[in-house]
Amino acid sequence: MTKFFLFISLFFSNVVFASQYQSPSDFVSEAFSGKPPAAQSFWITPDLKEKVADILQHKAGFMRTRYWRVGNKSVWVLNEIGKTQLITVGIIIENNAIQNLKVLEFKESRGWEVKHSFFTDQFKSISINSDHSLSKPIDGISGATLSVRALKKTAMLALFFNQQINK
Repeated sequence: MTKFFLFISLFFSNVVFASQYQSPSDFVSEAFSGKPPAAQSFWITPDLKEKVADILQHKAGFMRTRYWRVGNKSVWVLNEIGKTQLITVGIIIENNAIQNLKVLEFKESRGWEVKHSFFTDQFKSISINSDHSLSKPIDGISGATLSVRALKKTAMLALFFNQQINK
């Protein structure tokens, strides 16, 4: 009986912490005032793989990603692992700088504080440097180090991808 309760509690511990705050489609729609353009695909070509791996600090687990673009505004929905689970992040870039960054879904049991605007507002107006680092420092959150790193990586990656589509 004890093994059964242990199994149930472990199973539901992952479920309890998984939260979707906004669907990716709603985020994209909101970014374009309810009239989103058709999605486009950005392919990670062989010559970009190493740069993407440098930004993520691991090989990318995907070969392409979708994005939405009108003029100088692009929207990206990217996933990155915090400690063991995916964090889904929506990023709006305008004029090569982040206009908005929002945690759309968070599945980790710790580090959920990164979803709050007191943290995500730090990303506004940030761009990337020539070495693909963020143009401004991001203050961390005690106990949420891996979640903070995941959001910084997604921000750098979205800015890098945006740079590539603007070439």
